Amino acid sequence: MNGRKVIGIGETVFDIIFGQDNKPRSGNPGGSVYNALISLGRCGVHSVFVSEIGDDNVGSIIRQFLINNGVSDECLYEHKGMKSPLSLAFLDENSDAHYTFYKDYQNQRFELSMPHINSGDIVIFGSYFALNPVIRPAVLSFLHNAKNAGAMLYYDVNFRQSHQHELPQLMPTITENFALADIVKGSDEDFRIMFGTSDWRSAYHKYIEPHCATFICTQAANGATAMHHDDEISVPAVNIRPVSTVGAGDNFNAGTIYGLCQNNIGKSQLSNMQALQCAMAEGIRFATEVCLSLDNYIAPRN
Repeated sequence: MNGRKVIGIGETVFDIIFGQDNKPRSGNPGGSVYNALISLGRCGVHSVFVSEIGDDNVGSIIRQFLINNGVSDECLYEHKGMKSPLSLAFLDENSDAHYTFYKDYQNQRFELSMPHINSGDIVIFGSYFALNPVIRPAVLSFLHNAKNAGAMLYYDVNFRQSHQHELPQLMPTITENFALADIVKGSDEDFRIMFGTSDWRSAYHKYIEPHCATFICTQAANGATAMHHDDEISVPAVNIRPVSTVGAGDNFNAGTIYGLCQNNIGKSQLSNMQALQCAMAEGIRFATEVCLSLDNYIAPRN
């Protein structure tokens, strides 16, 4: 592995997963970017997490889990008097998760600790965290600093149905994220919710390509496809019976970023479709492993 590091900025939650019988089956520290960084840390990738936690037992669990898995907590800010967020994930008959979130909104703010960013580092951001107007000024400042430092920015759209009613207000921020990103990744479901179409190729050409040329779309059992203008290449999914899809997309991100690091793929190589295919193959591998367990991340590599 080369000397690049991966810096993730996002929220932390503690995920409690309920089975089809509505009984708790497992509990794990989580959050979209958090899950990706745990998997990367387990692979030996130098990773740093930029976020915040409460000064409660859940916050302590979240911090210690980062440390135990080789992810730096130097930029994890602890708020005094704040409760760390919880996420309840209910699995349906297809083992797909439906979420309910509990957050201490009265104390919502974001204290940013800026890590040192080098040219060639990879920054991952996304989900509602990258759109939330309350913390947007701090997040935007961080992203501009990363861009100016020469980092590769990987934006996972990860747009949930629960925020669809906010879409008119959020679309300028989404577009701003497209323009900052070097890679935009989303699922076909993201684009159905956001743009009202199952034709994600058209959504790419209309909404993303004018701002960011490199695009990855995941399509669940149909695998993943990368596009760079009119060029595209795909990686098939592995035919499995999933135990849980919690963390599947997050670990696709982790695997793809691992592939970018492992093959030393920089911003100038993102038009190379074979290079992207190699990176996405790692993404499929990571996501497949996670779908076969109740964990949010790949197993530790010893």
